Amino acid sequence: MIPETFRNSPIPRDQAWLAALPAAIEERLTVWDLRPDGPVAHGSHALAIPVTRDGTPLVLRLNAPSEDVTSHVEALRFWQGRGTVLLIDADPTASAMLLERLDMHRTALDLPSDEAMAVLGVMARRLAVSAPPTARSTADLAHARASTLEAAWARQGRPFDVAFLREGEKAAETLITTSSDLAVNGDLHSAQVLAGSREPWLTVDPILLRGDIAYDLARVLWTRLDEMPDDTAITGHLDIVTDSADLPLDHARNWVVFRAVDYWLWGQANGLTEDPLRCHRLITALT
Repeated sequence: MIPETFRNSPIPRDQAWLAALPAAIEERLTVWDLRPDGPVAHGSHALAIPVTRDGTPLVLRLNAPSEDVTSHVEALRFWQGRGTVLLIDADPTASAMLLERLDMHRTALDLPSDEAMAVLGVMARRLAVSAPPTARSTADLAHARASTLEAAWARQGRPFDVAFLREGEKAAETLITTSSDLAVNGDLHSAQVLAGSREPWLTVDPILLRGDIAYDLARVLWTRLDEMPDDTAITGHLDIVTDSADLPLDHARNWVVFRAVDYWLWGQANGLTEDPLRCHRLITALT
């Protein structure tokens, strides 16, 4: 039941966890009275096992121990299926979730990139209900990271022109405070949005934040950036997603520039090669 592509992933696996995984699957099937119902799918950190219970199609999801299942469970319980996959049951101590069955073979990645921008913009607005006061603030996250950008840039040997750094810092000045208490998905991108039946598209693996729903638009863009041939296409895609989410363009642009500089430095520090180039393209197109 465990695909070899999951066992042999380039992402390091906890071998003890892998060895115990078959027994963990059997235990969860028994505890939740589930029957396997089709080929297993997986992402980088989790297995998604189609199952049924009393004839209802569901998905048993088992996450690697490195993943914070508790935060995903809290987010799904908060949104209660509004724009998100419906959580049926969960056992965070076992890194297990029981979810409604979505179309596991159709994500927003299957849409042309401009159509995906419209879907994700609508999704961001759909999730924007009043957030709990305990959720992390996008303004606090921006403030904490903005104060470290220059030191990170210097520590990494000044990996890009100082003008890009200043653009990120300038953008951050408008983001470190907010009066918004709206719920924000801090991990929004095309691969996380699947076709559903209750709603045309539903997001999985959301991270619950509070504040500006433009927070993750940089990720929305850079995960599809290779399909945008030039600067005009990039700005056009930003126009689509901001229109769909009903957001001010200048404010959304500031979030994209700041997050791109931030991610560029993070990617450099963690040995990424392709994503820093995408961040370069994004900032160049928008500044």
